[in-house]
Amino acid sequence: MRKPTRSLRGAVLGLVATATAAVVAMAATGPAQAQTQAHAQETQARATAQAVPRSTPGHLVPRELPPHPSSDWYASDVTQGLPETAPFCVEKTLPSAGATHRTFWTEYDTGATQIVVRTGTVAAARQLAAAAEQKIRNCAADWQRTYPQGTASWRDYGALAVEDGAHVYGVHTSYPDSEPGIHLFGVGRDGRTVTIVTWGQMGDYDQAPLADFQRTITTAVVKLYHP
Repeated sequence: MRKPTRSLRGAVLGLVATATAAVVAMAATGPAQAQTQAHAQETQARATAQAVPRSTPGHLVPRELPPHPSSDWYASDVTQGLPETAPFCVEKTLPSAGATHRTFWTEYDTGATQIVVRTGTVAAARQLAAAAEQKIRNCAADWQRTYPQGTASWRDYGALAVEDGAHVYGVHTSYPDSEPGIHLFGVGRDGRTVTIVTWGQMGDYDQAPLADFQRTITTAVVKLYHP
């Protein structure tokens, strides 16, 4: 079964990054200062290469996600390209060109991801949004073919009237001797820009914060506009 462990992974990655920065700072005071400076320059070059342009559409911030009853939300930086691990249900659907993303996690099992893709034309954006929605609608059946001993289902929570439109879906998976997983998906578009927001945790449909997630995807689409 696909479990929503990306939140924990994101937290670990954040701790590793902090520890690495501390090691670099300490090494600069020792005899290997020249080597450390070279490493710092290389790190800066990589950061510059992945720097997000000023014209990048706006992304969600932690306070705009569905509130968690027992934890704050934490977020990575907005980063160019697609996440290293694609969100459940939309693997191999989105192009890395023109994409930016941000991952979110809590202190528990709940995580979320936002991907934004700026396409070349409005027609291309419409096509991309339609392809993402189709992949989500097929996700439960695809998952169950891969894991025939499990069960999966999906729900269409309908369209939202925001900018050029958004749509919300839910997918539930369950596997014997494992915790069930519940996922929410929002696909929205403004002009030639598409966003996909995913949310997931262990649980069932009745534990999905649908109303809050609908507000989240509405906010995400509104923030896509950049003058």
